[in-house]
Amino acid sequence: MVGQKQAALQALHDLITSKRYRAWQKPLERIMFKYVELCVDMRRGRYAKDGLIQYRIICQLVNVNSLEEVIKHFLHLSTEKAEEARNQAQALEEALDVDDLEADKRPEDLMLSYVSGEKGKDRSDRELVTPWFKFLWETYRTVLEILRNNSKLEALYAMTAHRAFQFCKQYKRTTEFRRLCEIIRNHLANLNKYRDQRDRPDLSAPESLQLYMDTRFEQLKIATELALWQEAFRSVEDIHGLMCMVKKSPKASLMVIYYAKLTEIFWIAESHLYHAYAWLKIFTLQKSYNKNLTQKDLQLIASSIVLAALSVVPFDHTRGASHMELENEKERNLRMASLIGFNLDPKRETREGLSRSSLLSELVSKGVMSCASQEVKDLYNLLEHEFLPLDLASKVQPLLSKISKVGGKLSSASSVPEVQLSQYVPALEKLATLRLLQQVSHVYKTMKIDVLSKMVPFFDFPVVEKISVEAIKYSFIAMKVDHLKGVVLFGNLDLESDRLRDHLTILAESLNKARSLIYPPIKKASKLGETLPLLAETVDKEHKRLLARKSIIEKRKEEQERQMLEMEREEESKKLKLQKLTEEAEQKRLALEYTKREEQRIRREIEERELEEAQHLLQEAQKKHPKNRKKQVIEGEKVTKESLIELALSEQLRERQEMEKKLQKLAKTMDYMERAKREEEAPLIEEAFQKRLMEEKVLNEHEQQQEIEQSRLRHAGDLQEKRRLARMLENKIIFQNKIVSRREAEFSELKKAREERISELLKSRKEERETKRKMLFCLQIEEEKQKKLREEEEARKLEEAEKKKKEEAEHKAKLDEIAEKQRQREREVEERARREREAQLGKFVEPAPIVPRPAETVTAAPSSGKYVPRHLRERIPVTAAAAAPEPERRPSRPAPDAERWGRATPEADRPTDRWRSGSDDRRPPSFSGTSGTKSSTWSSSRGRG
Repeated sequence: MVGQKQAALQALHDLITSKRYRAWQKPLERIMFKYVELCVDMRRGRYAKDGLIQYRIICQLVNVNSLEEVIKHFLHLSTEKAEEARNQAQALEEALDVDDLEADKRPEDLMLSYVSGEKGKDRSDRELVTPWFKFLWETYRTVLEILRNNSKLEALYAMTAHRAFQFCKQYKRTTEFRRLCEIIRNHLANLNKYRDQRDRPDLSAPESLQLYMDTRFEQLKIATELALWQEAFRSVEDIHGLMCMVKKSPKASLMVIYYAKLTEIFWIAESHLYHAYAWLKIFTLQKSYNKNLTQKDLQLIASSIVLAALSVVPFDHTRGASHMELENEKERNLRMASLIGFNLDPKRETREGLSRSSLLSELVSKGVMSCASQEVKDLYNLLEHEFLPLDLASKVQPLLSKISKVGGKLSSASSVPEVQLSQYVPALEKLATLRLLQQVSHVYKTMKIDVLSKMVPFFDFPVVEKISVEAIKYSFIAMKVDHLKGVVLFGNLDLESDRLRDHLTILAESLNKARSLIYPPIKKASKLGETLPLLAETVDKEHKRLLARKSIIEKRKEEQERQMLEMEREEESKKLKLQKLTEEAEQKRLALEYTKREEQRIRREIEERELEEAQHLLQEAQKKHPKNRKKQVIEGEKVTKESLIELALSEQLRERQEMEKKLQKLAKTMDYMERAKREEEAPLIEEAFQKRLMEEKVLNEHEQQQEIEQSRLRHAGDLQEKRRLARMLENKIIFQNKIVSRREAEFSELKKAREERISELLKSRKEERETKRKMLFCLQIEEEKQKKLREEEEARKLEEAEKKKKEEAEHKAKLDEIAEKQRQREREVEERARREREAQLGKFVEPAPIVPRPAETVTAAPSSGKYVPRHLRERIPVTAAAAAPEPERRPSRPAPDAERWGRATPEADRPTDRWRSGSDDRRPPSFSGTSGTKSSTWSSSRGRG
């Protein structure tokens, strides 16, 4: 069909969707190429989708590579047409000024196009370029829908997704990018939902997982470049969900990209804590896996981590929030913590695991703080450890100005974005202001607003007031601003001791430093002699290290030179490719012009041929109907194709109308004939009906007579059979009685056996219950007996313990008495020695009479040294005590009673065992009486049982 693309497309569509061609053949591929070309030329996306779906069904099991080639050709043609339209448009920004590529024309656009007589250039560009970009977007959607969840075309699916992402990035199509992300997300969800689907991709395979991961990481990159941060966060969640699904982490280079994008997302979302944790993950990965990481890059990353950690506000934002807000914040923190690799317990508070203090301590423990620059270290010490309420801001400001100038692209970490430390300066200025207000509130109670404004050079006082309002809201500081008096009032947050605790600690450290300066510690002996033997080995090691460093530097220089040569080669190859592309473009342009000229020539020939055919049709119509021919002057130059076709169509319409009139006349004639025929048939039909009724009546009477005769014959036969069987009635009754009597005897025997079995069962159960009752009674008696024995045993032990305590007290009193006697004798000896000494010196002193103490007169023991009971001690006279021999010695061992009751022996500790074994007859009376009572009770209970 020459020039009729719509008819050709419809014919190919019918061929492809026909059930006759379900087996793949090589000519089908060429047909699909032509079909795709027609769809692209006419921008028929729906036709293209139907044809590709049908071709996928045909090729899926036979030759899936053919489908891949057709889809690639389809994408190539769509992209080429869109680029061609874009190159023809002069104003690309105006041409793409459409909010939604899937939306139709707006009413105001239609009204403007009809009202304005002359179209502007921007509108013509929009009408030229926008339809092709709509078709290209529809092409991407169609291809992704056809290739979804197909394990054999995963690479083509990933390539199409990447090209769609680049399309959205190149032309800033944010709406289409969101839809594209949602489409890919739904495809993965369906992949997990329908696990039994045939040809389903296996995510556990490394190749499939790598393709899916690359697609998600490209999606994350484009989202961040388009500044679609919400979509970027959802893309990060997609990557994390895919990692959790396959339970396998990607390569370290991809994980660095993942955490680098997380830093950007968390910084935009003002989640500074998780931003710092993401930087910490990047630091760990780069230090572990990046062998080309230089010391400068490592220092820059470490400085970013420390500054990000310091940028976190030093107070908790959730303090004083409602329950619902706390739950939402907790859920959000759990989601973000899981994204950076922290699995927290949802029952515990998130801030227990992830907090500013824990992050700073982790930075110190992992050596991040030591890798940071000196300015960052000084800033950390000033803001976290120093107490300088008046000079804090003035010392922080020069450090911040130095830090703001540090930054740049990392040379050895291509995956990490450009690091600029200046982004942390506003947060650090806010932190410095908060620290200054906190320290000032610990020292001062009131301060003028002018003085406080001079102390904070970063902000004006309204900004400082706004910062302090937030800090007061979350109970970080307590202050009030009195603008009427022009002062700031600081209140107390805690007790006075808590408030002065830090000051006392700082004072103690300062005094310790001053003491060390006044009284320097004694220096230890020099260890130079010990280190000299190791000096040669150290020099050798240092020399080897320098040689190794020199070789590394040379290798790096060689590598850099090689890279420069490669870059030059690549530039040369690019130039050659560009030249080749220019030549090819020129050839394409010439070929396109030639094709256009050929198409114009063919179109002219077709028009001439159609004109001749129309004239021929008109002449034939005029020959068929010469009477109805219209008088028209036909001149060869003035007659056109449209006029001839109109004349031919009018002749055809006239013929059709005449044919319809003839058919109507014929229909009326047929109606008259049918009506006359039915009027003649009516009496004949009635006569035939009456005749049929008479015949059926005679037939019915004959059939009834036959049925009566057959019934009479059956009754006679039944009576004869009854008379024949009546002779057997008596024998039947006798046989029936015998059987009944036999079955009654069997039933009575079975009933008797059952009653006997039931009686035996009842008897056995009765005996069991009796036995069980007796056993329970015996157990109860035994338990009561054991309980009484335990009570008696406890009472006996209590009595023995009291007796033992009493004897120990008596023994102690006796020992005290003996000690007192010993001291009395020592005093007498000393007195005697003193008198002798005085007598020798010639000084006679009247001896002081020795008056015995009342305790001595009362507690004096006889000279025999035996134990005297307390009730006999009072009867001994004082003279007997005085007459006791003087050189009485303290017995080396206690009295027999004291030895028996005072010494801790195993027998004394366990008297119960001795009495139970029967080795000793000395039993307490209460025990024997109780035991006798129990034994009599047991015997009586046994008798009753």
